[in-house]
Amino acid sequence: MAPWTKRPRVPMIGAMAVASALLLAACGSSGGDENTAATATAPGGVKLVNSGKITTCTNVPYEPFQFKQGEKVVGFDVDIVDLVAKKLNVTQEIIDIDFAAIKSGAALNAGKCDVAAAGMTITPERQQNMGFSVPYFDATQALMAKKGSGITSLEDVKTKNLKLGAQASTTGLEYVKKQGFSPIEFADSPKELLGLQTGQADVIVQDLPVVLTWLKKPDVASKFEMVLSLDTGEQYGIGMKKDNTALKKVVDEAIETAKSDGTYTAIYKKWFGTEPTPAPSAS
Repeated sequence: MAPWTKRPRVPMIGAMAVASALLLAACGSSGGDENTAATATAPGGVKLVNSGKITTCTNVPYEPFQFKQGEKVVGFDVDIVDLVAKKLNVTQEIIDIDFAAIKSGAALNAGKCDVAAAGMTITPERQQNMGFSVPYFDATQALMAKKGSGITSLEDVKTKNLKLGAQASTTGLEYVKKQGFSPIEFADSPKELLGLQTGQADVIVQDLPVVLTWLKKPDVASKFEMVLSLDTGEQYGIGMKKDNTALKKVVDEAIETAKSDGTYTAIYKKWFGTEPTPAPSAS
């Protein structure tokens, strides 16, 4: 809502008319975000939170999916949503918020953003709170530990009585919990890596692409290594409000077109250095 500004005094009858108009306007609106979303539209009747923009909620940093280069947020997810923005003839605006507010659907339902793109796995629980695009990335988990740890399985972590760390609110955390672990939880991926580096955890579980990106850094690769890949059958999707079916249609079309015309492969190679094998299929 815009700040109040000083207005010239109007006659009593005029003031009553203005007051009545304001009252009617207030009765017809249930909140600033919802009102904006109801009036901001893009081609195809797509409802947007802000006119001329597709607003993305994400959690930074989560390299290579989204992270800062200088003051700009870049990454694989950013490029994927840019395809949607181009299709809608708008620009992308990125909001960095806590991942828990993203995965619960709270940020979307509060009108903070149009889409959620945060390396987010499609799960039945999350589908209760938001809609998802077609899958755009096939994901697996990985374990990372000090070089020479001798770890080759999750069972080794148990038998060696090692401290396992995981990022809070993630599928990696849920996966190891189901295997009987009570891991140390870190608020975000940088804190998780720092936890490993400082000995708060002996081994950590994280999405494989994130682990591989960390290991491209000489200071990390000199002391740590990936010890195990866990094929958890996960797929990432772009989240959005369930009732924004027009937006889902555009997002799905942008992803499918990118897969078929080679754009997806180019974006994938840009951020991961290899070609996708294969590009993610519909679940």
